[in-house]
Amino acid sequence: MRKLGISLVVVLAALLLPTQAQAVTGWHVVGSDNARPLDESQGLATVTRGGSTQYRYTGIGTIPSDLLVRGWNHVGDPGTSQGWYVEPYQRDDRGGKLYRVQSPSGTWSNYTHALESWEANNNSFAAVSPDAHWLVTGEWGTMDRLLVLPMPGVAATDPSKNLPYAAAIRLDHQVRDVQGCDFVNATQLLCSSDDPDGSLFGTTKPLLQVDLSAPVGSSDVTGHVTSLGQLPLQSGCSGSFEVEGIDYYEPDGTLRVVVMSPGVCVGIDSKTYRFQR
Repeated sequence: MRKLGISLVVVLAALLLPTQAQAVTGWHVVGSDNARPLDESQGLATVTRGGSTQYRYTGIGTIPSDLLVRGWNHVGDPGTSQGWYVEPYQRDDRGGKLYRVQSPSGTWSNYTHALESWEANNNSFAAVSPDAHWLVTGEWGTMDRLLVLPMPGVAATDPSKNLPYAAAIRLDHQVRDVQGCDFVNATQLLCSSDDPDGSLFGTTKPLLQVDLSAPVGSSDVTGHVTSLGQLPLQSGCSGSFEVEGIDYYEPDGTLRVVVMSPGVCVGIDSKTYRFQR
C-alpha cells in the first residue's frame, strides 16, 4: 500500500508538471522574464545608443493611436542595428506595409512599402542587417523566401516615397509561420517559428537557423535552413502556445524569444526566455 501511494504521487506530480520542450541544439536557457500580453506579446529588440542599452517590446498596446486609426492594427517583431530601430506594421487590406523607424538621434519616421503582386500582406518582423543598410522582413504562412528592402532612414531616406522591394533570401527548405528573425552576423539569422503542424522539421514551434550564401543586398542570396529544435513550451495551462518575436544581442551573446502561454495563462506565465550558447 505504501509503494502504491508513492507511485500515485509520482504519477500525479508528472501530470502537473509544465509541458517541457526538447533541448534547443547549441543553446541553453539561462533564465526567463514574464511577458505581458498587451505590450510584450509580439516581439522585442535590444537598442544600444551612446553606451546605454534599452529593451523594447511590442504588442497591441504599443501601437500608436495615430497609426491605429489609419488602419495599421498589427505590429510585429521589431529590429535594430547601430542605434536604428524599426517596428513593422500591417493592416487587414492590401494597403501595403508600414515601417516605423527611429534614428539613433531619436527622430521617428514612417515608411510605407507597396505590396508586390505576389507578396502577402502579413508583416511579421523586421530584422536590420549588421551594417544597417538592409531590412529583412517576412510573410506569414508556408514560405520559401524572406524579403529584403533598403533600410529606411539609411539606404532609403524619403518617407514620402515607396520603400521598394530589393531582393529575396531564397530558402532551401520551406518555413512556416515565422514570427521573428534577427541577425547573429552578416551571414546568419536566427528565426522563431510558430509552426503548429511540425511536418516541416519534425517538431512544432522550432528555433530556426538560416545560413546565407552572402550578406544581404540588392541581389538574391540563398539561405540554408536548419531546425535547432523546439522552443520551450512551459505553462500551468495546457493548449496551444504561441511563439512570438526574437532578439539576439551580440555584445553578451544573449538570445531572447517570447513564448505566450495558452488560454487564461497568457496573462499569468507567458515568458521571454533567455538563452546563451
